[in-house]
Amino acid sequence: MCLSKKFVAVQRVNKMPEKIDWDKMAVERMHSAPQPPKGMIRLSGPLEHDNIVNGDGLRAVVWTQGCPNHCKECQNPETWDYQGGFLVSTKEICERLSQFKGQAGLTFCGGEPFVQPEACKEIADWVRKNLSWNVWSFSGFTYEQIKKAGGPQWEFLKSLDAMIDGPFIIGLKDLSLRYRGSKNQRLLHLEYGTGKILKIE
Repeated sequence: MCLSKKFVAVQRVNKMPEKIDWDKMAVERMHSAPQPPKGMIRLSGPLEHDNIVNGDGLRAVVWTQGCPNHCKECQNPETWDYQGGFLVSTKEICERLSQFKGQAGLTFCGGEPFVQPEACKEIADWVRKNLSWNVWSFSGFTYEQIKKAGGPQWEFLKSLDAMIDGPFIIGLKDLSLRYRGSKNQRLLHLEYGTGKILKIE
């Protein structure tokens, strides 16, 4: 069967690029996410305390709303919608966290914390200064993608002591991993203030 010149031309125009820049796409998703009003954060659920599955020791957990990654078989798909959940002031979050006693630190979960980096950093800085807690975060983005994004995302990362990076990949699922769901994800111990990786698990 012969193809018309017009059909061949359409094929050439619609041809996928030979190499997709996944990191560039990730950075664009971070930068294009809608931001909450200044001094506010959008959450997917109530604050937790005495949590033992999202980091070392007893931990408070902030569940952020909104995620562009949409991992297959994500355990929290209700947190994807940027307009879901509810808005609350970062000041109120800090006040409520101060009432949680006996916590070793704070963990940001989601959703995707790095699409609300300024609000998350404000809370992270406050608990470090006023409660002497360490701060962890989960992210479906990789460390390298966040570093490439720069700006508020990188500043938030520099405020952390540890992070679990990378998307959940169902084909690499491994429930024996500490704090992680799939083998591609890493537990990164970070140098506070610089973001330098000190140790990888």
